[in-house]
Amino acid sequence: LNGEEALKEAAEKERAGILRMVEILQAHGLTCEVVSIGSTPTAFSMQKVDGITEIRAGVFQFFDLYQAGVGVCSVDDIALSVLTTVIGHQRRKGWTITDSGWMAMSADRGTASQAVDQFYGVVCDVRGNAFGDVVLLRTNQEHGVIAARPGAARPAPELPVGTRVRILPNHACATAAQHDRYEVVDGGTEIVDTWPRFGGW
Repeated sequence: LNGEEALKEAAEKERAGILRMVEILQAHGLTCEVVSIGSTPTAFSMQKVDGITEIRAGVFQFFDLYQAGVGVCSVDDIALSVLTTVIGHQRRKGWTITDSGWMAMSADRGTASQAVDQFYGVVCDVRGNAFGDVVLLRTNQEHGVIAARPGAARPAPELPVGTRVRILPNHACATAAQHDRYEVVDGGTEIVDTWPRFGGW
């Protein structure tokens, strides 16, 4: 599933499939007042909504690197990031160590099968501007490794200890689930609001 035409086709198949289910249920005497469909890729690619009463897309309010990889948004559209701090270096390896491991980012590797593997996230400056081919290459529970994407033309920038950077997630839902609130920022640095979120099942 990638590209505008493939997304449109998937959206129409989704709509047609649920409408067929409605027909079957109605033929057995059941009413269907709510006809609900949706996923972020198909919600943005639907050409017709005839017969549908509700579209429930999951990550459309934030987007993420997976959605960018299937062509639903651009990396610049992603509105969720994790603010992290540089805590060390392994310069011989070209690594910058952060305090954001998979407990901060999640272990989601949804982009691994896409045309561009984003590893555990794309690294940006504190205002959210991507550095280019710089990714969160590896993670353990509490620490992350920032490095140039394998095969990149340039090394990752030198980021002194204490530098704050933002990391865009592969999967916004999985990353948000690791945290108890959203800090809403204006211009990337000033917190203008805090939104609580619930967790658990």
